[in-house]
Amino acid sequence: MSDRKKEVLLSLDDICKYFKVSGGTLKAVDHVTFDIHKGETMGLVGESGCGKSTLGRVAMGIYPATSGKLSYKGESVDLSKFSARFAYAKKAQIIFQDPYASLDPRMTVSSIIQEGMEIHKMYDAGRRKERVYELLEMVGLNREHANRFPHEFSGGQRQRIGIARALAIEPEFIVCDEPISALDVSIQSQVINLLHDLQEKLGLTYLFIAHDLNIVKYISDRIAVMYLGNVVELASSDELYANTMHPYSKALLSAVPIPDPSAEAQKKRIIISGDVPSPINTPKGCNFAGRCPQVCDKCRESKPVLQEIVPGHFVACHLVKPQA
Repeated sequence: MSDRKKEVLLSLDDICKYFKVSGGTLKAVDHVTFDIHKGETMGLVGESGCGKSTLGRVAMGIYPATSGKLSYKGESVDLSKFSARFAYAKKAQIIFQDPYASLDPRMTVSSIIQEGMEIHKMYDAGRRKERVYELLEMVGLNREHANRFPHEFSGGQRQRIGIARALAIEPEFIVCDEPISALDVSIQSQVINLLHDLQEKLGLTYLFIAHDLNIVKYISDRIAVMYLGNVVELASSDELYANTMHPYSKALLSAVPIPDPSAEAQKKRIIISGDVPSPINTPKGCNFAGRCPQVCDKCRESKPVLQEIVPGHFVACHLVKPQA
């Protein structure tokens, strides 16, 4: 599914991540395939529990996949081996959702940011200290903050510290796991703009996981929509919003509020009835069949595969046919 004109940095090939739980096997990520191109932001959206964060952790290297293949710059990454995980962590980092829980309250800001550099034996002590100052200034803080503790900062400032920590070992790829959802709305745009500026300056590649579809549209080059462990639609940001094809994606986008009250009042909202199936006992056919307003018999019998409908636009739905 890669665009041959762009360099593929990370490939997820038929990735599954299952967890053994009481009652069976929870299929958090189920046969997901897509590429992330160097220098782009791949948005990943879907409702809570669909597997977004689990997929992000597989892409980051925190979780080894149950099956499937993770490749970085064309080389397979075997995350079952410590040496491979350690080497990959130098290339891929993560910004966590909750800046209050992701920073050790017993460590100073300087120690938090330096930790990765020490683990990977980067620089001498003096250079590490200077690097901390550089990173703090890069994310909009200052060197006086280096010797303070996390509880002395606001949520937005803590997330900036988390961003500085992720940048410390000079990764090329960063998983942004809902990095603004725990922040005040007034601060969210500042953090989004900071991430965008850092990407331009450092040539970073992002997997940006979020609920807010307006934010995802703003920051993402391409967007993948997940439902119950599967990617059901994948396209460029502009194409996805202008030519939405999957019934679930249409329902998601119909729920996005429009700033104009008159336009919002006239908008047709698609209401999805029913409950999300259990990821332990997934349906025989399409995972969305039990809630889809356009469901047919084929949907209940066989699982649709992700296929290219128009160039660069992939959909997993029996009702959508490839165009000549």
